[in-house]
Amino acid sequence: MRTRIPTQDGAIDGYLAQPEGSGPWPGVVVVHDALGLGQDIRNIADRFAGAGYLAIVPDLYSRGGRLRCVKAVFQQLMAGHGRAFDDLDAARQCLMGRTPPGSAPPSPGARSMLAGRADCTGKVGVVGFCMGGGFALAAASREFAASAPYYGQLPNDLSLLDGACPVVASFGRKDPTLRGAAAQLEDALRERDVPHDVKEYPDAGHSFANHLPFGPLNVLARVSGFGYHHESSEDAWRRVLAFFGEHLS
Repeated sequence: MRTRIPTQDGAIDGYLAQPEGSGPWPGVVVVHDALGLGQDIRNIADRFAGAGYLAIVPDLYSRGGRLRCVKAVFQQLMAGHGRAFDDLDAARQCLMGRTPPGSAPPSPGARSMLAGRADCTGKVGVVGFCMGGGFALAAASREFAASAPYYGQLPNDLSLLDGACPVVASFGRKDPTLRGAAAQLEDALRERDVPHDVKEYPDAGHSFANHLPFGPLNVLARVSGFGYHHESSEDAWRRVLAFFGEHLS
């Protein structure tokens, strides 16, 4: 369902997916890719809900025009801090029934869905795809209990991984944008003694777990190292659920 997430500088749009039953459940903040909060990312949140997780997707493009938001959000990702990270923290706190310090009171509708929740166990993970994968990785040291980046850009400053939560990361070997990233991330996590599961899928490229609206360009996208790959996507899903089951239970 559509929802509103209170933050320090006003409420933002979001999507909330809730499992059947009364809970409590562990939570997952789902971070969308560069295309924004579309149907594909809502389907992913619904799938987490079906697996027993209270899932919320903050819309990082809620403020202003799309082009301006995309530029600002990518700048914050590269810097490793900024309002987009604050929005992820706000979404995490909302799952736990909290309002971020200094935020304005949410509207009555938002309050009924988010404030005072008793259906989250207090353990919250973060998962992200493409741009969102970069955020999920950079946010691993920001009070999340586990992080699952999919083909996410590694931080320019790997010290952002100091004190990171456990990480389960998935990459595609045919991804032309992230060559060597899986091995580099595994080395960085091993050096910091962070529990991790990093896998690079030999037959997958970028966005292998997303159903993107390429339309007639799907074949060209796959040749270029982009696009959905079912076997790799399903294996990554099993790994993420097993990892979250261990660290969010």
